[in-house]
Amino acid sequence: MVVQTSLEDQVPAAAPGGDAQPQPRVEFRVDPSRYRHWHLDVDGTVATLAMDVDEAGSLVPGYELKLNSYDLGVDIELYDAVQRLRFEHPEVRVVVLTSAKDKIFCAGANIRMLGSSSHPWKVNFCKFTNETRNGMEDASANSGQVWLAALNGTASGGGYELALACEHIALVDDRSSTVSLPELPLLAVLPGTGGLTRVVDKRRVRRDLADAFATRAEGIGGQRAVDWHLVDEVVPRQAWTDTVARRAAELAHRSTRPATTPGCTLGPLAKERSDHAVTYRYVRAELDRQAAVANITVFGPEADAPATIDDVHRLGADLWTLAVTRELDDLILDLRTNEMELGTWVLRTVGDPQRVLAYDRLLLEHRDDWLANEIILYLKRTLKRLDVTSRSLIALIEPGSCFAGSLLELALVADRSYQLAGLFEGAGPDAEPAAIVVGPANLGPLPMGNDLTRLESRFFGDDEARTAVEKRVGQPLAAAEAVELGLVTVAPDDLDWDDEIRIAVEERASFSPDALTGLEANLRFVGPETIETKIFGRLTAWQNWIFSRPNAAGPDGALRRYGTGQRPEYDRRRA
Repeated sequence: MVVQTSLEDQVPAAAPGGDAQPQPRVEFRVDPSRYRHWHLDVDGTVATLAMDVDEAGSLVPGYELKLNSYDLGVDIELYDAVQRLRFEHPEVRVVVLTSAKDKIFCAGANIRMLGSSSHPWKVNFCKFTNETRNGMEDASANSGQVWLAALNGTASGGGYELALACEHIALVDDRSSTVSLPELPLLAVLPGTGGLTRVVDKRRVRRDLADAFATRAEGIGGQRAVDWHLVDEVVPRQAWTDTVARRAAELAHRSTRPATTPGCTLGPLAKERSDHAVTYRYVRAELDRQAAVANITVFGPEADAPATIDDVHRLGADLWTLAVTRELDDLILDLRTNEMELGTWVLRTVGDPQRVLAYDRLLLEHRDDWLANEIILYLKRTLKRLDVTSRSLIALIEPGSCFAGSLLELALVADRSYQLAGLFEGAGPDAEPAAIVVGPANLGPLPMGNDLTRLESRFFGDDEARTAVEKRVGQPLAAAEAVELGLVTVAPDDLDWDDEIRIAVEERASFSPDALTGLEANLRFVGPETIETKIFGRLTAWQNWIFSRPNAAGPDGALRRYGTGQRPEYDRRRA
């Protein structure tokens, strides 16, 4: 069986070690000059991103990345490439995703890595990988930069899931190459990066055929893969190069990306990292390990919004909205991966709310401009990343805050929000009470994974309450008004403020982190189910549970015994 052989080649004869390895501090900043696993080539309107994983380039020692199997380090480079293609290459209309290795596209997530990693590491790995796949789909749907999977060899497990994130899948027809999701029969887990959901919801594979496919370790190739809707076409090897080029040209012709325009260079992200703080230009996190809290402050613009869209292009990555989004994105990934015991994130903002609204207005008024559109979409994706982060989020709205428009979304993301009623004792004569401002950015352009705005999610089923809020767009709302409208949880005065916040934070730290994660994930998403909510709310949740079960991860489980010649031992009770 081709796929089984590919997977076996990832794992040596000896079973993975017993205890999970200590994980390194992970850095998400990278650029193409430092890629170890990908080749990016841009030729006019078509870019080719070829997977060429360095077997010796594992993020953690102890496993080899054979047959284009991947770990978090491979995915970090992929995420960077996705971002740069969108911002630095507006001329690119099609991205051809393929392999630089012969007869193998990708063997999926590295099995030894999964078998030897801690449970939280596996969970974060799957979540980040899912988010990157969603970003590829977002590029195809909203940026006119369509992804084409050119499978020049077998794509198994996560390799096929990577292809599923593309809009068109071509598979070489050479009598050996297949696509497969062999996780269940071989590893006692599930396709954890959206495989099952995309097969039935996106590719419309019939349920019974999907069941047969996901339990067939060797996979399916040739015309049957087309008949079952697993791929869009199979191409003889002798016609491969010409067919892929022709298909890319056809997809490029349909795109609305600008033909010739300068890109926006994503320069190195300035960041200072210590054991107690993570600091950027507009974002700062203070790490309180004793209280298990990350105190995150987001700073508003230092200057007024540019006058024209041409100024947006001139500023590029220095534009406040893009700069603060990049910093917040990196911070979320850093804390989520490296600071797992900081279970509560306290969110604050500092700045002029009218400046925030002016930056929002400039971008929204020029949504038909490719760069303005990309910045808005990037902010949307970053806020979505916060939505699915398994941390308790508490927003503190104090005098001097700028929770307005796009930054008000941080308070709407939060599980609870507190707005100070009045002023702190000793405030100066010019001090003004804390206020929030609903803006156009809160009414549509930044939806959650359920395709609802955060206001729609907050007031789901209560159109009257949502309409009352929408009537106050642009008006500063003091604490009493915000509470009455349902926009904040509670509004303590100066006498009660410190105690209210302390109790909320201490209470959060006293609860089970597992129970909190389940609580928050359930409460944050309401209403319609989408591919994204199914992946994060259903598939990923069950995959994470399965990862902790002895049938998969125990000493006699499939992840530990795969490649040893020994069959796993299963607890046969259905739980």
